[in-house]
Amino acid sequence: MTTLRADLTALFAAAELTDVEVDAAIADEHVRSAYRRVIAADSTDPRELAAVLARDPEPLTAKTAVVNLLDYIAEKTADPTKFQQQSADIVTEADRLAPPNDRAFVRQRVRDWQLWLDTENGQPPDAAALSAASDWMQRRLADFSASPQTLALLAEHARTKKTRNTAATKTNPRNP
Repeated sequence: MTTLRADLTALFAAAELTDVEVDAAIADEHVRSAYRRVIAADSTDPRELAAVLARDPEPLTAKTAVVNLLDYIAEKTADPTKFQQQSADIVTEADRLAPPNDRAFVRQRVRDWQLWLDTENGQPPDAAALSAASDWMQRRLADFSASPQTLALLAEHARTKKTRNTAATKTNPRNP
């Protein structure tokens, strides 16, 4: 608990979160949902933050916080190269997550965001990368991508019918 206390104290201070009590956060992982606010404060180096988040004693809380950090970085940057560099540091720290499945989930999320950033920056989509993308990312691409090539591939090869239909509708909208 000493490490958790020191970690939370430092994170909350750096993010200027004066309304979150460290003792309450130590006792209840739900209070540690303040990690989202720490991430949004952008006051700590992402690799250092990932190291602290991955040390959380509750595995689900740790994984969720690391994924939230990746999501924040991906949504904040439009540069695939910058994301690749920062996410590599985060994955290194996420390798400390207890269940191996959590580590695999973090790596998948990195691949998903890299695909998103690449396609949104005009890089032609790779069919293998699209098929390896999670259902979440396939849906996100179908819902929000402006890339005709990406939508065409998803309309044909997405795993779920809903995603295929969404992409097909955006590729060939019906005129009333």
